[in-house]
Order: sequence, then C-alpha cells, then structure tokens
Amino acid sequence: MEINPINNIAGINLKSLKKSTEPEPQKSVDKSENLIKELDKMSMINNVNIGKKDYELNLSMEELEKRTHKDYLTTKKMLAVDAPEYLELAEGDKEALKHLVKAAVVLDKVNMQLDNPNNLPFKEYLEAEIAKGNEQAKLTKILFDAQKGVCSLDRESNMIELIKGVSERPGKGVYPQDLEKDEFHAILIKMLKDGKVDDVAKILNQRSVVERVGNELVATDYVDKFKDDFAYMASELEKAAETSTNADFNEFLILQAKALRTADPMLDAYADKKWATLQDTPLEFTITRENYSDELTETVVENPELKALLDENGIIPVAKDFLGGRVGIINKKGTDAILGVKNYLPLMAQNMPFEDDYIQNISPDRESKQTMVDADLVAVTGDVGEFRAGITLAENLPNDDKLSIKELDGGRRNVYHRQIRLITSEDAREKMKKRLAATVNPELHQYYNDEADHWFTVGHENGHSLGPKSGTEGLGKYKSIIEENKADMISLAMLDVLTEAGMYTPEQRKQIIVTYAADNMMTSKPTLSQAHRVRSVMQNYYFIKEGAMEISPEGILNVDIEKMVPTARKMLEEIIQVQMKGDFSKGEKYVLDNFVWTPEMETMAQNIKKVSKTLNGKVESPLANKLLES
Repeated sequence: MEINPINNIAGINLKSLKKSTEPEPQKSVDKSENLIKELDKMSMINNVNIGKKDYELNLSMEELEKRTHKDYLTTKKMLAVDAPEYLELAEGDKEALKHLVKAAVVLDKVNMQLDNPNNLPFKEYLEAEIAKGNEQAKLTKILFDAQKGVCSLDRESNMIELIKGVSERPGKGVYPQDLEKDEFHAILIKMLKDGKVDDVAKILNQRSVVERVGNELVATDYVDKFKDDFAYMASELEKAAETSTNADFNEFLILQAKALRTADPMLDAYADKKWATLQDTPLEFTITRENYSDELTETVVENPELKALLDENGIIPVAKDFLGGRVGIINKKGTDAILGVKNYLPLMAQNMPFEDDYIQNISPDRESKQTMVDADLVAVTGDVGEFRAGITLAENLPNDDKLSIKELDGGRRNVYHRQIRLITSEDAREKMKKRLAATVNPELHQYYNDEADHWFTVGHENGHSLGPKSGTEGLGKYKSIIEENKADMISLAMLDVLTEAGMYTPEQRKQIIVTYAADNMMTSKPTLSQAHRVRSVMQNYYFIKEGAMEISPEGILNVDIEKMVPTARKMLEEIIQVQMKGDFSKGEKYVLDNFVWTPEMETMAQNIKKVSKTLNGKVESPLANKLLES
C-alpha cells in the first residue's frame, strides 16, 4: 500500500475516522484541513495548539530521497484486507475489530504529545506544505509517519531531526522543554522542604505530564490531560464489547474503558489484572505502558540530597509511561506452540541464581500467573508502532511498577508479534544469507535458523517475570538496560536446563545459541538511551572477554557453542546481584565496564553495512485502513 502523506499515521488512514463522528465533508474542502478538524473534534487537548506554525525542514532532498528509498526504508506489513485470519472471524468479532482499531489510532495522537510538543503542529505544517506541492515536505512526512515524531535514532544510532533547530530533550514531551536536570532537582528539593510531598510524588510517578506554574512544577494525570481523547477511546471499547463474542475479553474492555474515563490508577490495575488472564480470546487489544523513553525522572537518584529527601518521604521515582496500542487476532497454532514453555516456568524460577534471596513473579511451587499469545497484527500505534532503529517483537506486561503487580498480586501476559518477526519475502531471505556470509564463520551457518530467534524471544519475555520483583528503582537510568540484559541472559542460561527437560532438542539448543550470537551483532555503537541495544554491546563484549565468542580482525564471528550457556549463567549471576543491591553507582559501574565497543565490533559493523543498507522502517496497515472506512 502506498503511504498517503496527508491522512496517514503509521500506515493507518485517519481520514476515515470522521465517518463515526461527523458527516462526509464537502469535496471542495482540503483533505489536510479535514484531518485537523477531525482530530481537534475527537480531542481538544489542554495546552496543545494544533494551529498555524512555520518550521524549517532539516533534511536535504538528497538525504530524504535516500532514507525513503526501499533499500533504506524497510516495511513491516500488518494483516491484509483479505487475510484468512480476518475472514474466518465471527461477524461480531469483525464488528468489534473496527472499534478496537478506532480506539488504538487515538494513541498515535496522544503519544506524539508525550514524545515531543512539536509533533502535532509539525504534522499540520507538513500537510499544508504537501498541499502546496512541496516535495521535500512529502518525503519528510514519510519519515515522520514511520518514526512517529520529529526526532528519532536510526539503525546506526544517528539522531534524525526533521526540524531545523529542534532536538530531542531528556524529558521528551512530559516535562517542560527548557527544564534542565539541575534545575529539576533544585525545584523538587525546595518543594519537599516546603512540605509539598504529594505534589512531588505526582511529578515523579509514571502517568503524569509535568508543567511549570510559577517557580514550581505541577503534574497532571494522563486521564485528565487527555480527557476527550480517552473518553473517545472508552466509547469505542464499550462498542466493541457489545459485539465481541468472548465474555472475558468483553469484561476486560469494560474495565479498560472505566480506567480511561477516571484518573484513578487502581482502575488501570483492575483492567491490567483482567487483561493478564486472557488466554483463549479471538481478538487482542492492548494499551501498552512502557517507560524506556523518559530520561529525566530517574536522574533524581543521582542527587544525594534529593534522594535522601525522597527516601525520607517514601517516594519511589518511576519514569513516565509512553503509550501504545496493539490490535490483533490471536493465532491459535502459534499460541499453542508458545504455551509449551509455561510448564517449564517453575523449573526456570527454581534455577534462577540466588532465588531464595528475593521474591519473583514466577513461583517454583505454584502455578504461574502467566498467559501467552501469538498475535496476527492488524494495527500497532503510538509507542508500539514507532519504528525507531527497530520495532517491538513482543512484550511482557504489566511491568513491575504497575499496581496490578504491586497491590493486586496480578499476573503477566506475553504477546508476540507475528507480522513483525516473520520473514516472508525471498528478498529478505537473500539479504539474511548475505549478512551471514559477511559476518559469521561458514561452519556455523548450518545452525542459523530465523525461527530460533523467536524461541530466544520467548525465553527473553518470560525472563522478565523471573529475578527480583522489586527494589531495582535505585538503579536509575541503568535500570532498564540491566533488566533487558537480565532477560536475555535468562533465555540463554536456561537452555541446558530446558533441553534436559525436553523443551528443546540438542539441535535446537545449538540453533538458538548461534542465531542469538549472529543477530546480536550491530551496525554501530548505540547511545546509552537505547536500553535494548546497549545490552547487546555489553553481552558481546562479555562473551568475547570470557572466550565464548570471538570476532576476527576481518570482522567474522566465531562461537564456542559449549561455552555460551555457562558464560550466560555467569553474567546472569552478576546481573542479579546488581539488581538485588539496587545501588546506582554499582549499576552504573556494571554497565560502563561492559559497554565497550571494540575495533573488531566496528569492523563487523562495516561488514554488515555493506550488505544491509536499512536505516529506517515503516509500518503499513491495510486491514486497519479498510476497517476505519467501514
């Protein structure tokens, strides 16, 4: 499907949303004006002015033509209009799917504001320029839709800034753009000394937008900040619940709708708890809440005076959530295959390092509160659909900071993204072969299996439910890096245990190890803000240091298969110790000691770039677009 530069956000056509809210406009009215009117009508956001504003485009035509060329801009296609998965649904579920897509699309607008206050005004500016025939704006809009914002890191960790003079801020759009770290800390210290403990707690929680009021900061809960947007979403979820054929799924939708209407974190907790129990439902809908993007909140633990005041007042800072939407159809065959791991979770919990010294979500001696589904995706919106250096393969939610885990003893749910992980084209397979030839010892090629990457991901996502359940907040900005590192090492470290138990064959064990090692190699050294990619560099350096892997001076990877699992176990033990201590300085030292980009890694990176030009990516959602038109 060709991207519509005016009415498309992340491959989803927003133009058709007007059918549910207003009559067809007159044909003479400009399309971009219709979109802005519809978005405004759907949500009159406080303090957001989607109005006329001039910007200067930052990327040259030459750069834009390169980055939007198919060789550099990869595409992930969600379900097609005639997909059997959709056609085989009951009529009630087909109807419900329309409303779920409409609800999810709203999160593009909401999350863009959390990401950067320039996103929506710049989007309008681009649409106006495109209407005038501005080719530079047209190509810029393709990148904007793909990365869902004006600032984004690409595959090579270069910051792509679409507006001249506008750079990404540590506090993204959830804090004032002119707020620096030292001033932030000073304001919080003064507020705490003035007895404004509740106000500071609200500023440092995961669900508020923070603004300046005089010399202080004031936080507004997401539900109040985006009141009309969330009310629209709630209405669509309620409509979906009227026709969906699954009672459990409908109960979740109603709970989620309530949480969208009232600023009460416990309402989200009840919805999360119900969502985490969903196993046998035809449809998938999630509002994802992950906090990897906010780089300002967790800096408070770096200030000794501020940290002491926070501890004294019982305030645990948590980075802000960024919001995504996922709509899909559950793939029963894929889900049955994934569910095989559930029987082994207690065994994995029992084999965790120092497992008697902390509480973990999975108990060795009782049934796991863990559901797992494989989803054929109709739409990924907001945070989930951002194609920034990469795109999400799967998620294990809710995270440990959520009240359903902390207060309600709820479970967790893994959702795996079929359309994002599957390699279906011959062109993609040919590129894979070229990459292996350029980077991996030929003797290991026999063990490379792209499906083994999925098996590894299953282990990774379940790994998030293992290890210390709480107490890692003191690691500050390193918490997410260390957590992602832990999940990877659990997936590897448990291979021998799971092979002996019969989950994997010896051949599959070798395939997972070699595929992990080959896929973990990167095209550039990432920035410390990229938790998922920093942990890859840390692992590569650690495995090379321990003699389990080697990169030749020519940039060719060799793997000592029998050393990989013991090395992963050793690294996992170190990670768990860091998490249990929850000390910022120790976490920082551990990350920086292992975040080493060697000359051999750079040589391999150059080898990869010779055979893989991809810099950016985009999502196309044909079925979602069709549903929005109906």
